[in-house]
Amino acid sequence: MYILAIESSCDETSVSIVKDGVEEISTVILSQMDTHANYGGVVPEIASRMHVENITIVIDEALKKANMKMEDIDAFAVTYGPGLIGSLLVGLMAAKTLAFIYNKPLIPVHHIAGHIYANNLVKRLEFPLIALVVSGGHTELIYMKEDYSFEKLGGTLDDAVGEAYDKVARVIGVPYPGGPLVDKLAHTGVDTYDLPLPLNDDSYNFSFSGLKSAVINLAHNERQRGKDIIAANMACSFQNRVVEILVKKTMKALKFYNVDNLIVAGGVAANKGLRQALTEACKKASVNLIIPEMKYCTDNAAMIGAAAYYAYKRGDIAGPYLNAKAVTLLK
Repeated sequence: MYILAIESSCDETSVSIVKDGVEEISTVILSQMDTHANYGGVVPEIASRMHVENITIVIDEALKKANMKMEDIDAFAVTYGPGLIGSLLVGLMAAKTLAFIYNKPLIPVHHIAGHIYANNLVKRLEFPLIALVVSGGHTELIYMKEDYSFEKLGGTLDDAVGEAYDKVARVIGVPYPGGPLVDKLAHTGVDTYDLPLPLNDDSYNFSFSGLKSAVINLAHNERQRGKDIIAANMACSFQNRVVEILVKKTMKALKFYNVDNLIVAGGVAANKGLRQALTEACKKASVNLIIPEMKYCTDNAAMIGAAAYYAYKRGDIAGPYLNAKAVTLLK
């Protein structure tokens, strides 16, 4: 089954053709990062306008790369939420139009489900499993007993982990996008700053606003004393706290639910500090760990096509009244 998938939830216009949920035939991603870097973050109005300009170009390029015609496609899939509403609507309208014209099924895919199933393109998911979803908009622990069965164990109560990285990056003078650069900087620094371990409790929830505020206040106080913060050391101290709490609560969930399969999903899955810490913890606990290739960590349509196959098998077919949702629960 060949599924043409569209992802446009934020600032990447992406189209992919995926076979049977496990084989990526072609993927095209047109990033807007350079444009939004001029503003220090994603500007929703600009993002949606650029999606409009790029969507047909990316669709044509994906078909060309796959050496396929639209008639060869068996179904169309699209991210319907969560995300920036204007951006989502561009991809959604493109997918709805194609499904109508070619009289093929339209499969709605939740953005987080897509991130989870990016791992299916690396290795077939084994159940039961715990998924740690970490990105600019999400920080969640998900329990899955079978394909397309999602039970949220906990999530962030405020800032997502990727959002916290970007905000801390601004404080220490790192340009947008800050996450990858803070990670890189952290490996050159020393953990010298006294920062709190965020929401260190018995729940599976996370909270990064307090840690972010601690960085802001510490930097402000240092500058008030006429001292400059050491960016590499601050990045190291911040990342160590983030990684420690993510690993601690993830390993706790694995033990409590007696699960020995862990997958990591989302843009922050590319973080080298997190990858290293989880690899060591899982090796010690004899847990099977799957982390997607770097290209599958950030937003892409291949992950949407991978998830769509299992959504289709479950009977998730949308009609012409499918609408985009800026905020929606994974279920």
